[in-house]
Amino acid sequence: MENAKELSGLLNLEKIEENIFRGNNYQAPWGSVFGGQVLAQALHAAYQTVPDDRFAHSMHAYFILRGDISQPIIYDVDRIRDGGSFTTRRVVAIQKGRPIFNFSASFQLKQKGFDHQMEMPKVPNPETLMTDQELAATWEGKIPETFSRYRTERPIEFRPVEKIHPFAQEANRPFRHVWFKAKGKMPDSVAMHQTFLAYASDYNLLGTALLPHRHDIKYEEIQLASLDHGMWFHREFRMDEWLLYALDSPSSSNSRGFTRGNIFSRDGKLVASVVQEGMIRKMKKKE
Repeated sequence: MENAKELSGLLNLEKIEENIFRGNNYQAPWGSVFGGQVLAQALHAAYQTVPDDRFAHSMHAYFILRGDISQPIIYDVDRIRDGGSFTTRRVVAIQKGRPIFNFSASFQLKQKGFDHQMEMPKVPNPETLMTDQELAATWEGKIPETFSRYRTERPIEFRPVEKIHPFAQEANRPFRHVWFKAKGKMPDSVAMHQTFLAYASDYNLLGTALLPHRHDIKYEEIQLASLDHGMWFHREFRMDEWLLYALDSPSSSNSRGFTRGNIFSRDGKLVASVVQEGMIRKMKKKE
């Protein structure tokens, strides 16, 4: 995928029955279903069953089984509640008759209320930074062949603030900042912008939890997998304009890494918050 139009096509599901939808998979070079794709498709499925005047304010998900990239995914939506101000949906993603992913989301009418937020971090503007692909090119020959073949065009452009070599065996503090936006102009649809952000939110999280431990690992010997993912939408935004992802990892323990992220629009508004816990462990050596 190279742009927002192609990503939109991937996330747009086929309705096969009332409350049941089918989605295809991006054929990722690493051979498994990308977690952000399932998050975004599940949110899209839920959106197909809620009134047009309601917008997602939070979502929570568990990744249960690794998705089979060769098989489509079925999304079964349960219309749990339709209230006066809030609407709740549960979505189960299914492959081969088994749940691989469990998701719930809450939608709300647009309403007036109290308003405050934390301050946006002071970082360089995105125009002064290289993209992650340009940075990778400067490290040519210093990226293991196992991983260099995974460098493909993506529908989201990322511009890291900190120039951290992804495979250097040196410890770093578990903090980083990344500017990002969709490649290409997008229509004025709150639902679509939220769905795109759900997709992009799965990038950079587990890598942040690994930063303090890089002196003690070899990436080809590490198992990484998202376990759960929570997201809150605070204010409206556009995915085709620059957003800043401010990430930190407060804890890693018991083969799990915990990471938080706050997402700001360029003018300093806090538009969304993310938390994720993922499995991080060394592979067992074969006897």
